[in-house]
Amino acid sequence: MRTVFITGASAGFGAACARRFAAAGDRLVLAARRLDKLQALKSELGDAPVYLAELDVRDSEAVRAVVAALPTEFAAVDVLVNNAGLAVGLEPAWEVDLDDWERMIDTNIKGLAYCTRALLGGMVERRRGHVINIGSIAGSWPYAGGNVYGATKAFVQQFTRNLRTDLHGTGVRATCIEPGMAETEFSQVRFKGDDEKAAGVYKGTRALTAEDIAECVFWCAGLPEHVNINQLEVMPTEQTWGATMVYREQGG
Repeated sequence: MRTVFITGASAGFGAACARRFAAAGDRLVLAARRLDKLQALKSELGDAPVYLAELDVRDSEAVRAVVAALPTEFAAVDVLVNNAGLAVGLEPAWEVDLDDWERMIDTNIKGLAYCTRALLGGMVERRRGHVINIGSIAGSWPYAGGNVYGATKAFVQQFTRNLRTDLHGTGVRATCIEPGMAETEFSQVRFKGDDEKAAGVYKGTRALTAEDIAECVFWCAGLPEHVNINQLEVMPTEQTWGATMVYREQGG
């Protein structure tokens, strides 16, 4: 039985990962800001061994406190799924609300780093473990309005690569999973509760689901210990890369 620590576990990829690992009989630490949703998820998971932590990953002291307070049976974390993250807004860089940029940087970069730092030492000491970071295709491929969101996910990609080099010889693995278009709460958060605008993102296409990404996470974590998936980019079949944009003056 593995102990799996999942951030952002109240919905989307995080909740789907919780269901997938619970189905395999694993022990779960589920962390998120919305305790009510975590409690509902725990009830859904039935007899699965689950420990809940109300946590905003942007708070480094809170992250340290949660890890320090883990009960003995949950303390030796085998898999950390750094899933907590978000995109806010889609405006061009000169029009954005700076609070949106700061929220993405604090969650997607700082929060991921805080959680990794809090749990990594134990993994290295035990000479086993796996850090699975949820990145995005936006970390490799730019799009209009992606500005800071894409930059935060580029950090996740490069941070994971550097973790691999730091962890050389420790037996601890590190993986970056980079989803493309996936239909979760992602667009509702990005458009600040505008359900109509969020639904338009997925209209007429078949996007990835949270369960698709959970299956990728579970597969990477379940491979033999001598196998490390460094980076896994996943798109729905109906999505691909866009053409290079060329601006032309009118009449040119």
